[in-house]
Amino acid sequence: MTTPPLEEARGALRRLFGFDDFRGRQADVMGRVLAGRSTLAVMPTGAGKSLTYQLPAAMLPGTCVVVSPLIALMHDQLRSARANGIRAATLTSVDEDWRDTIEAFRAGALDLLYVAPERASQPGFRALLAEAPLNLFAIDEAHCVSEWGHDFRPDYRQLRPLMEAFPGVPRLALTATADRQTRADVMAQLGIPGDGLVLAGFDRPNIRYAMRPRDNAARQIAQLMATRPGPGIVYAPTRAKTERLAGQLAAATGREVRPYHAGLPPEVRAANQAAFVASEDMVVVATIAFGMGIDKPDVRFVAHAGVPKSIEAYYQETGRAGRDGDAAEAVLLWSASDFATARQRLSEVPEDRRAGERARLDALAALVETPGCRRAVLLRHFGEEPPAECGNCDNCLEKPGVIDATELARKLLSAAWRTGQSFGAGHLAKVLTGADDERIRRRGHDQLSVFGIVGAEEAPLLQPLARALQARGVLVADAHGGLALGGGARAILTGGEAVEIVIPPRRGSRRERASENPVGDPLFDALRALRRELAQEAGVPPYVIFHDSTLRAMAEARPGTLAALGALPGVGARKLEAYGARFLKEIESA
Repeated sequence: MTTPPLEEARGALRRLFGFDDFRGRQADVMGRVLAGRSTLAVMPTGAGKSLTYQLPAAMLPGTCVVVSPLIALMHDQLRSARANGIRAATLTSVDEDWRDTIEAFRAGALDLLYVAPERASQPGFRALLAEAPLNLFAIDEAHCVSEWGHDFRPDYRQLRPLMEAFPGVPRLALTATADRQTRADVMAQLGIPGDGLVLAGFDRPNIRYAMRPRDNAARQIAQLMATRPGPGIVYAPTRAKTERLAGQLAAATGREVRPYHAGLPPEVRAANQAAFVASEDMVVVATIAFGMGIDKPDVRFVAHAGVPKSIEAYYQETGRAGRDGDAAEAVLLWSASDFATARQRLSEVPEDRRAGERARLDALAALVETPGCRRAVLLRHFGEEPPAECGNCDNCLEKPGVIDATELARKLLSAAWRTGQSFGAGHLAKVLTGADDERIRRRGHDQLSVFGIVGAEEAPLLQPLARALQARGVLVADAHGGLALGGGARAILTGGEAVEIVIPPRRGSRRERASENPVGDPLFDALRALRRELAQEAGVPPYVIFHDSTLRAMAEARPGTLAALGALPGVGARKLEAYGARFLKEIESA
């Protein structure tokens, strides 16, 4: 009797990766791949997408061709695959060993061959693939195929002709970020049948989501860093802000903080990225291009110093935190000017895409403004039906106040209209509160019917109200900050729509989620130091040797034999052979 494919796969999983069973929907994806059935797998970051093609690639005869969008991502996955004993290579423009790679492929000596979509679509590459057997096409970051996706890459559209030249080879498309429309487009573009969708869900329960108005980004992020040891990523909207914020955070915290953006000299940018990948505590401040090519599992926080492009972009960027499953935090700092700038840029978008981009921006505004569960809003956006509360976002941990500000909104909108729709929120607040101000008198705004109609009790609500109305597009700022009435203003002024705003709770009492790693445990600290030493010897990041969770298991179980060490999660046969004796010696001497 032959061994069932999944049972055989579980044996390979234990041998190569050191895990006893699959997680989440991995088994469903594996079953389809082993049966030769094309599949789109939508799995949250950290759910083990790469394992669903690395494992069958090592089990089946032939080579798996992996199409990946970034060279850095390919090289990162290459290190991890080789560390687990999988025969892998990349064929990119920066690889000097490309002749050896081609020779190894032709000889059937590769389990995995990583390429970029630009190379994969070339006739010469198709001719090369015909020279050796293939077992799978894996298309990573598959949302790049879709024009509806948030990160469209035209070269991904050229992949189907390549794959159709090898009709017997199944296709596995993988992404963590695709709404219903994008999923349908990806399947159509890649020729994946309607029954080929495996939807594992989008929830990342180990990530705590928090969003708050930005008043001083450097101070707010420094406070976050004080509670979150370990590596972190801070996203800033411009190159100048990236460098300025990196300097401020380094000075305020004493931690190593480096900038990353496309304007840096290539050697500096590469050095900063390499230092971050290898570090156990460094923070990088970067533009949004950073991170997609890095599969670093131990990022403990992601902070946004401004709003991202969309909920899809936010989900992908925050998904770079906590890939190892340990606790992580995602903090977004936003202001009304972020939304004003984004809405101004809608005019630059092609007209046929403008409505869709406006809807994305409205959805993002609803997420930052919600008084309810952040995770529930995120998951509903991707078509899920989550519980009303998650227990691990800022609004679930500390309920914000919600105030009916409809009447105050009418006053603010009337003030914007009567002053000529060319003044900022500060000037409008002075008019409404009856401030003794020369600028107001000079323009005759003290003679308007709206002058002084807001009392001292309501005055503190004007700033959060103006921020909320700008986020919703009800008030629209011009290039000079002047506020004009936008869509939805008439409905509020005529009484057709109510306005509620969220008043965040006072910060300081928020419960912090401690690090998973033990503090002051001499054995754990010694194992981490040994891991660091081995990583330097091998020229790889520490997490490629073992994840923190594996070190915690060692410190707790204190195995005395190779067999006992090999039974721990995350200790595969290759790593046991390479590192087992040295870790046992460290445990014995502790």
